[in-house]
Amino acid sequence: MRSMLAAVSIPLLACLTSLALSGAAQAQTTISAPTGTKSLAATLNVYAFPGAGQTATQQAQDETECYNWAVNETGNDPFHIAKQAEQQQQLAAQQQQQAQDSKSGSAVKGAVAGAAGGAIIGAIAGNAGKGAAIGAGVGAIGNRARATSQANQATQQSQQTQQAAAKLSAHQMDSFKKAFSACLEAKKYTVRF
Repeated sequence: MRSMLAAVSIPLLACLTSLALSGAAQAQTTISAPTGTKSLAATLNVYAFPGAGQTATQQAQDETECYNWAVNETGNDPFHIAKQAEQQQQLAAQQQQQAQDSKSGSAVKGAVAGAAGGAIIGAIAGNAGKGAAIGAGVGAIGNRARATSQANQATQQSQQTQQAAAKLSAHQMDSFKKAFSACLEAKKYTVRF
């Protein structure tokens, strides 16, 4: 009985394997490779499915029309918004670097100013050298503390400005995408963003 089952099972298994392989080969030939180009909508992270059988050419034309309409309706151009956001990030990075740079020479400047003031006071008291040394130390510490505080304030202000700009950009993009989607939906596309 076992040999009979084995005799039937082996040809059946070979037949099933052959069908599976031919089905896989057929499935591979029907799948087309991606073209590598994104539609305008996909570039903006808006996904539009042609619900009325529109061709790729018609979809590209409809997306361009809807893009222009949404820019006119909202006053927001996504590519301009992205450029502004990039410029804002560069400006914030420059401001933070300037704040850090302002701390580096502050102790030396304070020491020089403190030494001069200390020397004058020390000369009046009778020991200009000792007064200059004390003044230099006090000046260095004081200037360093002031510069650190100012740098921290500048960094915090820069971060707040950057956060506000990012929030505004996100709001402008959301507004644009809503208008863009409404236009595409009116042209019989199913839209998600």
